[in-house]
Amino acid sequence: MSVVIVGGGHAGGQAAASLRQDGYAGPVLLLAEEPHLPYQRPPLSKQYLAGEWDLERVRLRPAAFYQDRDIDVRPGARADGIDAAARTVLCEDGTAVRYQRLLLATGTRARTLDVPGAGLPGVHCLRTVADAAAIKAELKPGGRLAVVGGGYIGLEVAAVAASMGLSVTVLEMEARLLKRVATPAMSAFYERTHRQRGVAIRTGAEVVAFAGAGAGGRLTAVECANGERVAADVAVVGVGVAPNVELAAAAGLACDDGIVVDEHARTSDPNIYAAGDCTNHPNPILGRRLRLESVPNAMEQSRVAAANMAGAKRTYAAVPWFWSDQYDLKLQMAGFPEAQDEAVVRGDPAERRFATFYLRRGRLAAAEAVNCPREFMAARQLLGKRVDGRRLADSAADMQALVASASA
Repeated sequence: MSVVIVGGGHAGGQAAASLRQDGYAGPVLLLAEEPHLPYQRPPLSKQYLAGEWDLERVRLRPAAFYQDRDIDVRPGARADGIDAAARTVLCEDGTAVRYQRLLLATGTRARTLDVPGAGLPGVHCLRTVADAAAIKAELKPGGRLAVVGGGYIGLEVAAVAASMGLSVTVLEMEARLLKRVATPAMSAFYERTHRQRGVAIRTGAEVVAFAGAGAGGRLTAVECANGERVAADVAVVGVGVAPNVELAAAAGLACDDGIVVDEHARTSDPNIYAAGDCTNHPNPILGRRLRLESVPNAMEQSRVAAANMAGAKRTYAAVPWFWSDQYDLKLQMAGFPEAQDEAVVRGDPAERRFATFYLRRGRLAAAEAVNCPREFMAARQLLGKRVDGRRLADSAADMQALVASASA
């Protein structure tokens, strides 16, 4: 049996490695659209952008790893189509690759703003190594950066730039930062943190145009719907991502806010699997379908897909969790605090080390932790279990003892 993997991100790279780790000995071919070996994306807005990591460190694994395990990785190989009936992937260079099992790990792409001046020199999105390198080359101490979007990516870029000595303004269309991914209390904490570092925050700020000047028409300002004009030498647009489903949809696979898969990571075609940010999958823990944009999801779902492509029957049932590094703060979140009736704080936000646990009818529904790795790890084990909120709030109470005493 031969396995072809389309995608060179976390999901694709991990799937290739997992196939070998699980004992699969047949041919494995990984088609990576970008001209790089599979690499990590989170460092692009943090360590790589700050110049702390080079490209070699960003890679998931060195070239020797794939060579030693007889994994054929082809950087710069774009898949243009799938002939599901013939079990063939058609590549941009005209070659056709046959498969017996196919994994789509096509990920997502950065959303752009359809406004005047969006294509001006100095206006960037951040999704790939090339994007990060282009932004890094333009971040100069004393420069002016406008960040459009107050989500993870935008705030991580803002933190790096502010630490480098740039004047930074964050323009967020919603009423608060991190609205899609964090609670109001956590949003307020991070807004205070960024303001304390000199970052200007504008909420309710809808960007309507990018203005340029000079012979090259380079960016000079960002214009908002309320008439405000923010001077900028560089702008980074971080307004979310869209799943790359075009390849799957053209092949006739079911798609709905992502490539639809079952609990085994199988698509509507039994010979084709999908994993990572591009998938819409069922989560038995949450009791609903969802599409996750997270590294843990990409890694674990690809492991499940690899095992099942090799003949096993594993089920993907992982607790959703996320993280973000900004300045000296590590934010870690597990679950979703949408349906909760009690919030319990352990630690002190003023000391920049605290965790908030969200309970629903006495059971832990979600947790947000800042610089509290032990509390976060325990929270992942406690999700869905009945737990005493008073003991959660007690910093002297041992978290592992709470885990051990929690009831299902």
